[in-house]
Amino acid sequence: MSLFEDTAYQYRDTFFVLFRKSQRPSAERLRRAFAQLGSRYQVQNVCESADGVESLTVKSPYDFSAMDIVYVEGEEVKGHVKQLLDEFRGITLIGDEAQKIQELKNCDARFDIFHFEQSANGNAGEDDEDQLDPGGLLLVIEKLSELSQGTGVDPQSMSLF
Repeated sequence: MSLFEDTAYQYRDTFFVLFRKSQRPSAERLRRAFAQLGSRYQVQNVCESADGVESLTVKSPYDFSAMDIVYVEGEEVKGHVKQLLDEFRGITLIGDEAQKIQELKNCDARFDIFHFEQSANGNAGEDDEDQLDPGGLLLVIEKLSELSQGTGVDPQSMSLF
């Protein structure tokens, strides 16, 4: 079940990790990597094909956070990369970020990371204090980037990880 269907979670933002399709990690590698993050992270609903992971959910209840992660490849990704390169063209990048932009040109796959906030009382959308901690999201992006040798992208802030 997707977190979009779970009333205890409210969608917040989408982030991406772009990489080469040949670097697509297996579901087992992802499970082991997230296990290294400790018991605060729960991996659920893992779907995989012979080529690697298709989708999974990572919950981080301590951060009031969860993520649906979906693998995408092909023309959609190539178009997205072109769009990102056009958007970053107007931004001055130096060092690691400039190198990451160059690496994006070779990306033909990505993970879409749909970030959700868990409601403290179990009903997303009600007037909860903002308890969402983005730390879990950042660790998940870092792990996915490491495993796929890819680049994390926050399209809202135009940041690269």
